[in-house]
Parts: sequence; C-alpha cells; structure tokens
Amino acid sequence: MALVGPPPLLESNPFATVLGDLREERSATVPFPPGETRVSLARTRRFNDDPLPLLLEAYERYGPVFTLRLFHGNVVFMIGPAANHYMTVSHAANFTWRESHMRELIGLMGDGLLTIDGDFHRRSRLAMLPGFHRERIAASVDVMIGETERALDQLGRAGSSNTIDLYAWTRRLTLRIAMRALFGLDPDGAVARSVDAAGLFEQALAFFTSEVALRMLRGPYTPWARMQQAARSLDALIYSEISSRRASGERGEDILSLLLDAHDEDGSTLTDLQIRDEVMTLMFAGHDTTTSTVAFMFYELAHHPEILARLYAEQDTELADGRVGGRPNPSQLMSGELAELEMVFDETLRMYPAAWVGPRRSVEPFEFAGHTVPGRAFVNYSSWASHHLPEVFGDPQEFRPERFTPEAKAALPKGAYIPFGGGSRTCIGMRFGQLEIRTIATLLLSRFELSLPEDFALEIRQMPTISPKNGLPMIVHPRSA
Repeated sequence: MALVGPPPLLESNPFATVLGDLREERSATVPFPPGETRVSLARTRRFNDDPLPLLLEAYERYGPVFTLRLFHGNVVFMIGPAANHYMTVSHAANFTWRESHMRELIGLMGDGLLTIDGDFHRRSRLAMLPGFHRERIAASVDVMIGETERALDQLGRAGSSNTIDLYAWTRRLTLRIAMRALFGLDPDGAVARSVDAAGLFEQALAFFTSEVALRMLRGPYTPWARMQQAARSLDALIYSEISSRRASGERGEDILSLLLDAHDEDGSTLTDLQIRDEVMTLMFAGHDTTTSTVAFMFYELAHHPEILARLYAEQDTELADGRVGGRPNPSQLMSGELAELEMVFDETLRMYPAAWVGPRRSVEPFEFAGHTVPGRAFVNYSSWASHHLPEVFGDPQEFRPERFTPEAKAALPKGAYIPFGGGSRTCIGMRFGQLEIRTIATLLLSRFELSLPEDFALEIRQMPTISPKNGLPMIVHPRSA
C-alpha cells in the first residue's frame, strides 16, 4: 500500500486562496449554468443560516443544475436523483473533495478519509475496510448496549421526571462508544477524563456557523483560532494513545490497531500524523452524524404520537421477554428486524440527512441536463434538498415512515435517497452508525417516554453537518410496566 499522503494545499493564506479562485473562475472555458451570479452578501448569509429553502427555490426556477454566487465566487449545485448519481457514481472521477468550499475542514481533520481524493483515498479506504467488516461491527454491539444502558441508568437515577438536552446527552454517549468500539480508548482513563471531547468538537465545528467574512481571519480570538485550539486539545488525547500503543505493542480489534500495523510492500508504515488524521476524522464522523439523527428522530416522534405508539407496540412484542424494558438481541439490531423502527430511521434520514451537502470541485468541464459546467468549478450535490423534492417524495415536509416499506424503498430511482453519500465515497462507517442509532433508539424507547416542552421551536444549523441549533430539550419519564 502506498502510504504517501497528499501534498499540502498550495496556499494556506485564505485571501490568496480567494484570489486564486477568482482567477480560475474568470479563466473558465465554458459558461456556468444559469442562476443568481451577482454578488450578494444577503444571499451568502441566507445560505449560511438556512440553505434548504434557497436551494429548493433555485431548483424550481432553474432546474436540476444552477449557479449561486456565494461570498466571493460561483458555486454550482446539482439537485435530484440523476444529479446525485452523476456526481457520486457515474462521473465521480471528475470531482475532487480536497479543494472544495469546505476545505477549511482540513484545519481540524487533517488528511483523513473525508478530505482526501484519488489513489490515496482508495488505498486508505482499503486499509480501513477490515475494521468495518460485518463481524467487527457485530463485535461492537456489546459496547454500544453497555454504554447506552450506563447512560440510561444515570437518567433513571435522576428521578421520576426530569428534563435533559437529548442532543448533548447523545453526543457524550456516542463519543464514548466511538472511543471504545472504534479505537479501543478508555473514556474513563486519565487522559480522556481531562479532555471534554464532546465540547471540543462543538467548539471546533462552530467555525462553520460564524460569519463567512470572519472565517477569513487567522489571528488570535478568531473562529479559526478557536478551531485550532480545540484541535490541539483533541490531539493530546489521540497522540497520547498512539504513543502508548507504539511503546507497549498493545493491539486490539479496533481501527487504531489496524492503522498502527498498516504497511506497504516496502514495509513503510503510517506516520503518527497520518494516524492522527484518520482517528480525528472517524471520531468526528463516528459520533456527530449519529447524535444529530437520534435528536431529530425523537423530535419527530414527539410530534407524532401515533407513530410512537406503533414503536412501543413493536418493542413490547419483539424485544426479549416481551415486556417493558426488554433487551434487544444483537441480531435484531444488526439486521434491522424491528420494521417500524427501521422505517422511522429511514424517514428521519430523509428529512434530516446529517451530511446534507456533498462539496466537490470539478476536474474537467462537463455537461449535465443541457448545461455546461467549467472545470475547476465548485460543484455541490445536496441530499437535504434532493430528499425534499415533491416529485420524488410526495409532501416532503411531512414525516411519513411508511415511505420506506421495503417495496417503496426498492422502487426509488437511483440517487434519490443518499443520506450516507454514494459510490466510492459512501460513508465507510455507515453500518456502524446504523447499528449505533438502532441501539440507542431501541433502548431509550424500551425504558423511557420522552416529550418536548410546549414552547420549544426547532432551529437547524449547519456546522458542517445539520443539527439542532439550540440543542433538544426533552422531558424524560420512565415507562410504566
């Protein structure tokens, strides 16, 4: 395996990067698709704060491929099943991630699986695939159940009724699961206890919710400086474990052990920095998307008591012992045997796909749906927008799990439903995340009833995954037998 990583980005000065983007835009050899191409800070702010209505309006006006000028440059959006399939599968080789408009994420993740392209991405993915084989994921079930029951026991000790931020509660839980199941880290060890990993990820990703102009700044007290500070604190945890494992030779059935032992034909191994980048990326992906999905699922269930009743009935019938508080078995969680829960899960990801946008940059000019797109253009697909097209999903603002009966799901066109991306960049941890969400949701439902405060209004932020902007306060009651 060739373990030489990608070269650094050519320009780290954001102002020079902007100038380079503008030069490339002006040198385009074919025109951009139609759209709104005049400079507009209002449009940029609207995209930053609430992109879904903007994208759907542009789709209605211009069709499946259009251009929006955001901040300093043109960004092409491709929306709908055919567009998703084109970008992620049939013509994926013509798009790169590394120089997309989310390239600042490299400042946190480094050159992990999310932010690299080409042959290095392919070889890195092959190196990590054994860690996500079905047998390895199945071995994580006990960790997931154990950590979830530990967190639920703490809720139960809090009294007969209390209010929690479900989003924050799930974030802490999923980080503990990721540490143990993916990396063999002890979340109660001295180093881990000294690092608030959940809070640090929140601090780092807040960079993407700041004003676009502020993201250009690199001095002290800027959003960039806060992201870098958080990254350094997380590094202390990761590098400490790498150093300890190298010194002791200790290995386990986890991704970190795979990375430490990976080597090419000449015996070259990954550097500590390369391992750090992959661990940071998987820690982020291994908890952030799961956290958001669980929060949005219970938000919708609180508004749909008839759907919640079906879930409770399924739980009480199918779980071990057929009683309230019954424990799921690994087979039920691995294979999605709880049919009602599975449909709720799929519908949640339709309405709220955590990875809501797929940022890319084109390599060569191309044509799609009768319009040309220049080479070196910023090109994005959006699962969030595509999942809200009424011609694909009728009444898309309605939460309807029955859309995802096995027959209805099989009838969807290619590219219609892509909550985990597609093609060679499909989320490598997709099965792990699905298992984690099933486990948390099943055990929560088996032991508690959750309701929303009457005055709560959901707001959504993008940082760069979508999540509840102000958390998700929920009133927790133990289920009665």
